[in-house]
Order: sequence, then C-alpha cells, then structure tokens
Amino acid sequence: MAAATATASGPASQPLVTSWSSRYRGATIQDLDPPAALSLNPSDSISVALLSAFERDYTHLTIVDVNTRALLGYLSIPHLQSLLDSGKVKPEDQLSAAMTRFQRRGRTYRVITMETPLEDLEDFFRGGQPEGTPWKQEFAVVTDEKRRFVLGVATIQDLEEFAKRRPA
Repeated sequence: MAAATATASGPASQPLVTSWSSRYRGATIQDLDPPAALSLNPSDSISVALLSAFERDYTHLTIVDVNTRALLGYLSIPHLQSLLDSGKVKPEDQLSAAMTRFQRRGRTYRVITMETPLEDLEDFFRGGQPEGTPWKQEFAVVTDEKRRFVLGVATIQDLEEFAKRRPA
C-alpha cells in the first residue's frame, strides 16, 4: 500500500457511480463518525502498538515524528501480526522495524478531510477504478485541510457499514 492520505491522482472529473453511491446523498466522512486517530512514534515498541490497537479495536495506526508530529507512515495490525508470527519482528522491537513509510517523492497527495464527500472517499479506495475491480487502498488517513493534524482513519469497512445502514 503506497499511501493513506492520498494517491497520485486527484478527484475524478465525473462523479463516481457505484451500487453504494445512491446511499451517500451528500454525506461526508464526518457522517462516518470515525474514531480519533491513534498515532504512535517510530521508537515505540511493537507490543505497545498491539496493545493499543486491540484495546480500541483498530486495524491501522498512524506513525508520526516524535518532534514535529509529521505523518511518517502507518502500521497495519494484520500485517504486523504476520511479521510477528513469522519471527521477522519481536514484540520488543521498535515500530520503525515494521511500519510502512509513505512514499512522498514524486507524488501528489489527495487530502482527505472530515468534509470529503463519501463518493470521493470510495473513489480514493478504488484508486479511480470501476466497481468490481480490487480495492487499491484499505484505509484513508483523515487530516485537517493543511495536513498538519491526523484526525482519524476511515476504512472500507466504515464505508460499507454506512451504505448498509442507509436505504437506497
């Protein structure tokens, strides 16, 4: 997974039309009511990340610089578990050994905020591909407009649950 706050492409010029899009009706990420993000530092231990994620039932954690709070990358808990199971990392290792770093060079990032329409969020997850193709992203980091603060994480599952609760 290359990025969480954006992909190399911007919003599509034509609105995304999928089996879920009729249910959004102007809803934004704020309507998903995402829980506050849990951000850790690269020097934190893997055991702290696992405990924190399991306590909150999170599947992804953001990793930020300890001094600047700049977003450095993320940690997928299922991927982390597979690294632990295979012995590639140990619970006492630092998160820097297991985190996925964002690739910043040569990319234009798409900012995802609480005001982002759900159609745009679904398009981000799909990577601009039509319905029926594999998802390109599993989650999006929700930030403020200037990308200074991580506010939350939205997942495909959040979007799916929202669509299930709303009649077409």
